[in-house]
This record gives sequence, C-alpha cells and structure tokens, in this order.
Amino acid sequence: MDKSVNLVKLCVGVDSLDDLIAWRAHRKEVERNYLCRHVTRMWPKREAELLNGGSLYWVFRGVIGARQRILRLDEVIGQDGIRRCGIVMDEEIIRTQPAPRRPFQGWRYLPQADAPADLDQRSDASDLPPELSAALAEIGIR
Repeated sequence: MDKSVNLVKLCVGVDSLDDLIAWRAHRKEVERNYLCRHVTRMWPKREAELLNGGSLYWVFRGVIGARQRILRLDEVIGQDGIRRCGIVMDEEIIRTQPAPRRPFQGWRYLPQADAPADLDQRSDASDLPPELSAALAEIGIR
C-alpha cells in the first residue's frame, strides 16, 4: 500500500504568507541558481512517504496557512562539515484552511488525514488578518 506523509514547520522569521512570498521572490531575484528549499539539521526517517506526494505545511503565528509540495531531499554539507537535509520544494505556495498549531521545535510529521484542506486560490477568505483566522480556526469555524 502506497503511503504519503507531510511535514509541518514553523516559518521562523516570517510573520505572514505574504512575507514568505516576498522573501522567496527576492531570493530568486538575487541568487543566480535559486533553489526553493529549506535546510534542516535532521534527515526525515520517513523519506519514501514524504516523496510519495507529501508537502511541507508552513505555520505562521501559530496557524498553518500554506503548503509547498516536496520534490526531493538533497544532502547539504554545512560549513561545519555536518550533513544536513535540504528539503527541495515546488515553488508554488498553496494557501490552506487555517489550522492552529502550538509552538514546537524543528518539524513534525503530519498525516494526510490531518492535513488542512487547500483554499480555493481565487478566494479572498485568506485575506483575513492572521489573528482572526487563528481565532476562527481555534473555535472550529474555519
């Protein structure tokens, strides 16, 4: 049976999805060989499941708000000589239904059954302030 799993990760240093989009656009503009990836210290043990249709779900200010499809995992050797995992993602950022998340370090696995649904990309519902989206999600309205 083919299985798929996702990762969920705090988007540290970025307050909103718009900030992430702007930051990625800037990096793409200034880096010659831009690669949409996130480097993390640990290598996921469930690599095969991640590469079987998994996504990285981003948490902004305590709420999952977007995802990016995971394409592959690259070995990245840091300046300190330590092996790290480069999570290479599709450049498309897909908005999701808001889903509250408590703070955590690193990343966590997120089963497909627990992943928030994608928002209609034409919808303006995602334009709600993050605090309102979080409050609505917390009480189960969104």
